[in-house]
Amino acid sequence: MNTTVATTDTEGKTWEGGNQPLKASYGKMMMWFFIVSDALTFSGFLAAYGFSRFKFIDAWPIADEVFTHVPFFHGNYPMIYVAFMTFVLIMSSVTMVLAVDAGHHMNKKKVTWYMFLTIIGGLIFVGSQAWEWATFIKGDYGAVQTKGGNILQFGEYATVDGEQKFKRLSITDFAVASPTERVQHGRDVGLWFVEEASLPAYQVSDIVKGMEANPNILVRTQIINEEGEKTVLSREESLQQIKENGRLVVQGANLTVNEYGSPLFADFFFFITGFHGFHVFSGVVINIIIFFNVILGTYERRKNYEMVEKVGLYWHFVDLVWVFVFTFFYLV
Repeated sequence: MNTTVATTDTEGKTWEGGNQPLKASYGKMMMWFFIVSDALTFSGFLAAYGFSRFKFIDAWPIADEVFTHVPFFHGNYPMIYVAFMTFVLIMSSVTMVLAVDAGHHMNKKKVTWYMFLTIIGGLIFVGSQAWEWATFIKGDYGAVQTKGGNILQFGEYATVDGEQKFKRLSITDFAVASPTERVQHGRDVGLWFVEEASLPAYQVSDIVKGMEANPNILVRTQIINEEGEKTVLSREESLQQIKENGRLVVQGANLTVNEYGSPLFADFFFFITGFHGFHVFSGVVINIIIFFNVILGTYERRKNYEMVEKVGLYWHFVDLVWVFVFTFFYLV
């Protein structure tokens, strides 16, 4: 027994540092523990999203119709800008690999340059995510929410390349705004304990008037048919749906309503992409701190760039998570 203890050569050192389990430093081990715990958190979020989508698979918004915007361009560009964001983030992971490799070779100049490119890529991604959020919140066409919580969108059939296709219309193009005596509830003009959000620009009655004045306008429900497209109602059914079931005009998306379809889609989108965006923002801040340490020669004096390697592990994890978020929200 005494012989066994004497040959381990670890007695009295286990909690004093200096050991390297799995030939990794304590710093990298702690980073791996953090990554594993964070991976489990994201897995839980994405699993919840997957189950919810499966439950409402017949009425889930189609990503190609939601994310169609590109900054400074007007038109319909499905997924183009999201693909650009993804490309930038993946390329920032490549520059991080090059920074870590340069650190292994003690090349301060290259570490500085590649860290700088990584930070720029992260900033572009975070800025793009914020812009996408703003666009999603603002919306573009508007819709009517029914008494049952479903979403009714508007459009008309148009000839595109010799085929009749349904083309979405904005409610601002046909709604007939009329004066209303409806006053927003507030402490100064209503009951002292009643408040509400800003009133919408249009009422359901304005939509009905606009539809009656434009016989070409039809209603599209959020139900997906056998062809994988949203169901378009006949003219008579469209008017009947709006008149009998229309409750609220919706423009844009938030945690309560969503003009693109189920509010649950918007809830998951804001929560999961927001949580990931916070990780990217934190990574950019940490990268900036490490970047200035590199410039000041901190790691050059230590004769190792392990801090660059540790922040690189975090950055690769953030990139990998985005691949799954991108797949779940935009591709599947």
